[in-house]
Amino acid sequence: MKDTQRINGTVSYHDIGLGVWGITDTKGNDWMPVNMPDQLKVSGAKVRCTIRVLKDVATAAMWGTPVKVISFQTPNI
Repeated sequence: MKDTQRINGTVSYHDIGLGVWGITDTKGNDWMPVNMPDQLKVSGAKVRCTIRVLKDVATAAMWGTPVKVISFQTPNI
């Protein structure tokens, strides 16, 4: 898996612990941004993001792969 990649996906909110925002890409992969931009915090929103996979990061949520959002768009796709 590459460290930085572009994804197209759908935003979702998961009521786990204190709550987790995530992105499920078109291939079915679940990504958990540790820096989810407020503009993306809309369940069901379609997004295009460049993400960086964070290695050696543990989260209490246990949902998705931890990533950092490098850039994003909210296209009409």
